[in-house]
Amino acid sequence: MVPYANKQGDSGVAAYEAAPGSITVQFVGGDIYLYTNNSAGAINIKQMKHLAERGSGLSTFISQCVKDGYESKLNS
Repeated sequence: MVPYANKQGDSGVAAYEAAPGSITVQFVGGDIYLYTNNSAGAINIKQMKHLAERGSGLSTFISQCVKDGYESKLNS
């Protein structure tokens, strides 16, 4: 996983890992979710990757646009 830059300083995202057609996001509390083109939509995945690389806005985008559009929770 790549540490999230958190340029705003208050993000709920800790790290991410981009892959073709998906992005895995680890939140500050430790929860890890897999978002895919199928679960969240290809346009949303593309935007999530862009925000992750930019280090700003990913947590807000997930909470406002993607919501529960994850494919699976990778830890329990």
